[in-house]
Amino acid sequence: MTYVVIFKARIKHLDSKYFQTAQRMRDRALSTFNCQKFEALTEGENEIALSYWKDLADIHAWHNDAEHQAAQALGKKSWYQFFSVEVCEVIRHYQSTC
Repeated sequence: MTYVVIFKARIKHLDSKYFQTAQRMRDRALSTFNCQKFEALTEGENEIALSYWKDLADIHAWHNDAEHQAAQALGKKSWYQFFSVEVCEVIRHYQSTC
């Protein structure tokens, strides 16, 4: 089974600390919390990040990680006007090469 965590945000202000923190959190999710894949896109004032997981327990552990919680607090305080998180089960996946 695969799960996707969808993070959506409205950007307030991004600085160099944001980019360092974002890269650290991505690396940590992939190396320490068994995240399978991570994709992110910023367009104008909107950001969306998709992270893929095999296990809800790994998502829960990631959510409760102290360093991740500190990064979330910085996001609320400095970088984002608004954000939301959705955890979804991937029911079907297919792809094609063109």
